[in-house]
Amino acid sequence: MTYGGCEYWDRTGSLMDGSIRPAGIDLNYIVVTLYDLFRRMARSEEFDAAEMSMSTFIAMVAGGDRRFVGIPVFPSRNFRHSYLFINAAAGIDRPEDLRGRRIGVPQYEMTAALWIRAILQYDHGVTPGDMLWHTGGLQSPGYTDRADVSFPADLKVTIIPDDKHLEGMLDAGELDALISPLRPASLASGQGLVRRMFPDFRAVEKDYYKRTRIFPIMHTVVIRRPVYEANRWMVASLFEAFELAKRKGHERLLNTGPLAVGLPWVPADLEEIDAVFGGDDPWAYGIEPNRKVLEAMIQYSFEQGLSERVVALEELFAEEGFGRPSIGASA
Repeated sequence: MTYGGCEYWDRTGSLMDGSIRPAGIDLNYIVVTLYDLFRRMARSEEFDAAEMSMSTFIAMVAGGDRRFVGIPVFPSRNFRHSYLFINAAAGIDRPEDLRGRRIGVPQYEMTAALWIRAILQYDHGVTPGDMLWHTGGLQSPGYTDRADVSFPADLKVTIIPDDKHLEGMLDAGELDALISPLRPASLASGQGLVRRMFPDFRAVEKDYYKRTRIFPIMHTVVIRRPVYEANRWMVASLFEAFELAKRKGHERLLNTGPLAVGLPWVPADLEEIDAVFGGDDPWAYGIEPNRKVLEAMIQYSFEQGLSERVVALEELFAEEGFGRPSIGASA
């Protein structure tokens, strides 16, 4: 089985190096850059299974695209308050000031944008229709849709000129704000052109979790439907292998004698995370531990015009993925 995914040192490292193997599957884990991954899977079905944008997947299924079947594994999650960036001279002091402003986003349907729009709507009363959306290349010119997703006619979405990119337009004041999965280069270099909408984002995100109990899901895992239909047992095999790989990575992270990653305050961060999440696994896989988050995403997708209808979880995920799939994996 060819699997296209991102590189996660802890959560999927053991699958990438082969030290954990899904039962009955010879897995070839191919690391693909995020921009290419979703496009290659959605456009060309290039892999037997792959990591997939949760927002794009919901919109595809809602539109009748049933080429893929989901497994309730969620290798990427992220709080997103810190990924909304503002031109420092735009006169934007509060999220409410974004009404009528020009907002850049690499793809309107990207999951990070879905979450930020939901935050703006539910916490600050700013709806997607209140803003002017501009899509295009993030750090260099060029734009290609990852999948065929239609938007409501009254939604203002413009593709930027071919010779421009979003970060440059934000720096120049041609955009007022930017939703990005990356820190803009001008912010990282300290030029003072760009700032975050939520400067104290860590405190804001902790408050968001305490209020909503939502740790946003970004990606899931999908299998091409013909592969799934011929090998339904693979759902349990892959689920358990991903779970074991995650568990192994977390156990290594907890060994704070020699730190697993080059972050000086890992022990303190682990204690803080445990306190915020009450000892629960923030990276839990499966339907039931994530039902609230998934159903919120489905509702947001519909409200934001990405989905033609509200889909059921049973339309997204394999029936074998409900409950606790288990078939065994080897290490």
